[in-house]
Amino acid sequence: MSDTAVTDPPQNTEPTTESTPAPEDANGSDQQASDENALAVQSTETAVAEGAPKKKKIIRKKRRPARPQVNPATVKSEPPPQTGTVFNIWYNKWSGGDREDSYLSKTHAPSRCNISKDSGYTRADKVPGSYFCLFFARGICHLGSECQYLHRLPTIHDLFNPNVDCFGRDKFSDYRDDMGGVGSFMRQNRTLYVGRIHVTDDIEEVVARHFSEWGEIDRIRVLTSRGVAFVTYSNEACAQFAKESMAHQSLDNSEILNVRWATVDPNPLAQKREARRLEEQAAEAVRRALPAEFVAELEGRDPEARKRKKIEGTFGLQGYEAPDEVWYTRSKQLEAATGEQHQLEAPDQSLMLEGASSSTAVPQPEPASGGIFSSSTVAALKQMTGGNITTQAAPQSSGPLVGYGSDDESD
Repeated sequence: MSDTAVTDPPQNTEPTTESTPAPEDANGSDQQASDENALAVQSTETAVAEGAPKKKKIIRKKRRPARPQVNPATVKSEPPPQTGTVFNIWYNKWSGGDREDSYLSKTHAPSRCNISKDSGYTRADKVPGSYFCLFFARGICHLGSECQYLHRLPTIHDLFNPNVDCFGRDKFSDYRDDMGGVGSFMRQNRTLYVGRIHVTDDIEEVVARHFSEWGEIDRIRVLTSRGVAFVTYSNEACAQFAKESMAHQSLDNSEILNVRWATVDPNPLAQKREARRLEEQAAEAVRRALPAEFVAELEGRDPEARKRKKIEGTFGLQGYEAPDEVWYTRSKQLEAATGEQHQLEAPDQSLMLEGASSSTAVPQPEPASGGIFSSSTVAALKQMTGGNITTQAAPQSSGPLVGYGSDDESD
């Protein structure tokens, strides 16, 4: 018993002594695994650094739906206020009066569009060629995302028929007497007339800040002595949108703006500037229609084309550069040579009869027969069959087929 009592403690202590190095082994294995992971990370980093393709993750932000600008419960279907003398039931509006000079022109607009909060996608985004919402521009659309029209600003990619505006309303051949309304399709008008402005020291900055919300502005001119401003947009659709958005609105003060279309600027410099802009627009359209290589060669941006032209333009003379007159004359000569070649080359005509003799005897004219075949056709058929074809003359009509002046039923 004493032996067992003496030997028991070592048996109890052996497991403890063997179990103590276990955490060290675990720590060693964890350290080894971490070293392997570090080496793997380093290897991947070196592989990426050596030229492995990097993948860019593009996060596309989802567009939000357009929110209702007014509470739908407050919308009432009432007939429009009387602004004329005759009510047109087809267009559901008054005619025969001037809306701009009536009571509405002296009353502040009930709401204003806030592009940063109100814009969003609607049902019209799924339909290509949709128009913009007129009530959204005025800030009173209650449909939100259920609207059948676009709730956003026009861009340069929004192209419409010249006979309608960006809201889908028909234009007219001439402007109204007060330069209001939809406008005319005879001229592309991008300039707005803004009246009743409360003049301050920073009026130009105020006008630019308020009207730049509706698109890119090309030029602003303010007449402080009259309280009038002329705002020119780079896009006609933006001008149409801004006219409806800023009508009967106010700037930083309590004025009520009078926004209409501007007349033609009589300044010669402005007319030249407009003509230059139209030329640049036409040139840009031509650039988009032609291939990029051809445009680069025409504009001299292709070094290979310049080198080739320089070699061809020497005409075998070292250091000679032909002027434009020589190139023009050369092109005319090539065109004339090409035209003469086309004129000399007669079109290929297939022979009517393959078995005809190749003799160049001139056929003698024969008296015209009264049959359905011409004399040349009959002669050719006789030559093929040996002259055994007989023709029968068509019977001559003795009189008209119908007697128009007779009342007899037998006729």
